[in-house]
Amino acid sequence: MLLIDTHIHIYLPEFNEDRVQLIENSVVAGISTFFMPAIDSTTHEIMLQVEDEFQPCIAMMGLHPCSVKNDYLQELETVKTWLQKRKFIAVGETGLDLYWDKTFLVQQYEAFHAQIEWALNYDLPVVIHSRDATAECIKVVQQYKNLRGVFHCFSGTIDQAKEIIDLGFYLGIGGVVTFKNGGLDKVIEQLGIANVVMETDAPYLAPVPFRGKRNHPEYLMHIARKISTVSGKDLREVVDITSANARKLFNLK
Repeated sequence: MLLIDTHIHIYLPEFNEDRVQLIENSVVAGISTFFMPAIDSTTHEIMLQVEDEFQPCIAMMGLHPCSVKNDYLQELETVKTWLQKRKFIAVGETGLDLYWDKTFLVQQYEAFHAQIEWALNYDLPVVIHSRDATAECIKVVQQYKNLRGVFHCFSGTIDQAKEIIDLGFYLGIGGVVTFKNGGLDKVIEQLGIANVVMETDAPYLAPVPFRGKRNHPEYLMHIARKISTVSGKDLREVVDITSANARKLFNLK
């Protein structure tokens, strides 16, 4: 079984001490590929360095909504320049975040729209961050045709999940599916996994029984097991379906 982690920040400082060992262990455990979402210009260099050093790691390019500040136009120009320079697996992560700070909400929308346009121009999927903003992000996506992508760390309602699937998008399911009151178990039970990809979002959002600790790429299997339980499908089928979805969405050969 070969798993694909569609969203992991393995390049962040939290992994500086044991990155090599964690990646090696994860590959042995059957995780074949790690998709790394960009944050902003402060981490592009180390992200691309990790991509160069570790074959399983593949980079995206984008501006995280929480990094949309006074200098957002300069940050967007940096993203644009990188997209012109070389190929990336996706544009992201981008989107809206209404949880941490709404000071630059207008600018978040502007940055989101700009990155969607680039995703369309380069025929790339867009990876959407939508914390406390699922409905708002759905409304933005509805304005575009031929856009494809994933709602990373989906934590919305069943109705929102249906809207996202109807748009041709995937649901990024991670550690939250293991949380007692996360609500994702009901989504998976009702809608199945035909439009699901798996992710860890490591070092964040570790699944139960590691909740509150640093998330590891190896914990993707805990997410797969939980999805297997709530979907009624065996583990191999969960891995096969979600990995096939990831390969299709990200055009992975």
